[in-house]
Amino acid sequence: MNLRRYNIYFHTHTISGIIICALLYVIFFAGSFSFFKDEISAWQKNSSYEANRGLVKRDYNFLMDSLSSTHNLKGRDFSFYLKRNSFSTYVDMTPSNDTTVSKKPMPKKEGRKRGRGREKNDDSAYFTYDFAKRQTSDYTQSYDMGEFLYRLHFLAQLNQVPINIGTPFGYLVAGIVSFLFLFALITGLLLHWDKIKSNFFTFRPWNKWKTVWTDIHTALGVIGFPFQFMFAVTGVVLIVNFVLMTPYSKVLYKGEEAKIYQDLQYNDASKYEYTYKPLNKDFDLTTFVAGVEKRWPGSVVSRIFIKNYQDDNMHVIVEAKPNPKENFAGAGKLTYRVKDDKIISEKSANSESSYIDNIKALIYHLHFGDFGGKPLRVVYFVLGVMGCVVIISGILIWLVARDKNNVPAYKRKFNFWTANIFMASCLSMLPVTAFTFIMLKVLNSPTQADIYHWYFYSWLVLSVYFIARRSIALTNKQSVLLSVILCLLVPIANGVFGGNWIWVSFRSNAFDILTIDVLFLLLSLAALFVYLKIRKKVDHK
Repeated sequence: MNLRRYNIYFHTHTISGIIICALLYVIFFAGSFSFFKDEISAWQKNSSYEANRGLVKRDYNFLMDSLSSTHNLKGRDFSFYLKRNSFSTYVDMTPSNDTTVSKKPMPKKEGRKRGRGREKNDDSAYFTYDFAKRQTSDYTQSYDMGEFLYRLHFLAQLNQVPINIGTPFGYLVAGIVSFLFLFALITGLLLHWDKIKSNFFTFRPWNKWKTVWTDIHTALGVIGFPFQFMFAVTGVVLIVNFVLMTPYSKVLYKGEEAKIYQDLQYNDASKYEYTYKPLNKDFDLTTFVAGVEKRWPGSVVSRIFIKNYQDDNMHVIVEAKPNPKENFAGAGKLTYRVKDDKIISEKSANSESSYIDNIKALIYHLHFGDFGGKPLRVVYFVLGVMGCVVIISGILIWLVARDKNNVPAYKRKFNFWTANIFMASCLSMLPVTAFTFIMLKVLNSPTQADIYHWYFYSWLVLSVYFIARRSIALTNKQSVLLSVILCLLVPIANGVFGGNWIWVSFRSNAFDILTIDVLFLLLSLAALFVYLKIRKKVDHK
């Protein structure tokens, strides 16, 4: 490789990497835990889906009867978004299409939002319903650590920053980070291409620090390159899809964005005329949904839409996703007219997939790793943690390479403080995450605000402490030691406050809860191994 190309790749890789390294670490770290989002939710709520699979019935009729005791349901539209591997569903209830019973909308006020940012009307409702406990809760009450880490991995919490740029600020930042990550990946591969074959198996742990971090960065970076590249590409598509869709919506759909998202099967905005005639028959929603599941064996109902409830023109739309092992890219949808028991349209979840189905499935399955069961998610988790190690080693390489006598003192000071802040912010995430898990077991029914307070305040305090100590070696050592202790306390806290000791969860087949306890136990052992290696290296020197 000639010198000019080498310099281009080197500087592009270094600059793009150092700009995004802290945020990228947050994305990779939170994203790695997000592969166990359902297990984390079960662990926190002490309610195992796997132990009770097949024992809990999703009784939609009971839910509708409960709503009718507090609301006039006539003419309303309903949307049920069923949570995967859970007995809960999000329920979105619109104001009635019947003008004789619907209330006037509330005047818009700044900050009046609900759920995930939806505008609230006094005659509408958005809540979570638990079929196992037969309880409703609003979004903040049902919010859990799994949802928190999942949303943190695409920086959704930054959406609260009051910067109005036409799109949620956090999503935009996450999209930019993913885009710059592509540059860092490609230029990094080109930079090391000539030496990959000769240096791939080279690791010199007793050499100087720059050599150690370079070997780690190169080896793990090359091993994880396909995984990281796949995540960067799918992340860009999922996060900044509004940028990709805008030209098509403006030109082909004449500005009707809702239409393009409906054609891409992201939502169902179908409208059916409200007739103001009552439905002259009883409708059993529970039996109907169960019939759809039997109609498409091997599939799971994901969304249910009810249009014009109790009206003569009432329609029910059911969407389902197949088992990826049977149909990787399938998507089922059935539209049913209630008054005459007629199926208006049907696309089986097990039928041949369309082009849209194939593209969406490829992006979603590759990004979320939900097509290979728990073993694949474990592999994804390990590869995600490897990405975190690559980022940390990259920061240290950058610092050591610039900590030389020929570099002016003010530049060396700036470089140190930059690396010091990055390392303190990144390395404190694991002990903070474990600490928050522990506190969730100590608290009684923690809400979204509790999770935010315990996580972000403890993260701030620990980061400031490490920054103030002004020693990256001390930050590394103490963060690892804290991780050993706190990760070990997570399964202990689950046993003490939840009664779910590891052997109890195993005997009761609560493998989703057991997964989180074993995960933190293994993280504690891994941190202990690293801590002993650090001590051994210091003693050796």
